[in-house]
Amino acid sequence: MLKSMRLLLIRHAQTIDNVRGALGTVIPGPPLTQLGVQQAAAVPAALAESPIDAIYVSTMLRTQLTAAPLGGARGIDVEVIDGIHEIDAGTLEGRSDEESVRAYLGTIFSWWVDTDARIPGGENGTEFFDRFDAAIERIAAEHDGTVAVVSHGAAIRTWTARSSANIDADFSRTHQLDNTAIVVMEGSPTRGWVTTEWDRNPVGGLELADASAPDPTGETI
Repeated sequence: MLKSMRLLLIRHAQTIDNVRGALGTVIPGPPLTQLGVQQAAAVPAALAESPIDAIYVSTMLRTQLTAAPLGGARGIDVEVIDGIHEIDAGTLEGRSDEESVRAYLGTIFSWWVDTDARIPGGENGTEFFDRFDAAIERIAAEHDGTVAVVSHGAAIRTWTARSSANIDADFSRTHQLDNTAIVVMEGSPTRGWVTTEWDRNPVGGLELADASAPDPTGETI
């Protein structure tokens, strides 16, 4: 019998890049803002009713700081795994102007028809999907329960829309993913995935949202 599992894909809490609307993808990246710390602190209570067998984070500092309260509350060691970091902005790194943001997001959304398209100085679609798929396959090989994976806005939206049988690029484009918002997927790398929940808002509620932050990788397009 093929294994099936449940993935809680959690976007990291707020950083200064989100506040500035800047493309920030260099590892390890900045820590959390004061609001981001509050958002991360709200995660354990928000997920109190959900079983969690393991917690994985990317190589970027913001995911590790976001997961720390959840790991502490559950007594679970948070594991860093390569491959689920944010989509590389290349020469657009640190930019917040409209032209750069459009070039970044436009290239990403072109991957549904052309995975060879490359972000200037960054990665192409094949490279991104290969690394993210490989990381999820490693996680699935170790677990068949519920696993929390703390990753990034563009990465979650892009990988989920391509991997889910029931959503597509248009859905991802028109559904925001705020800091600490969660996408829930069920299935496996061999059976395929179905998205069962897409919570657009911070897990702690709208009082932890920052409506003034441009946050290009989390906003609707």
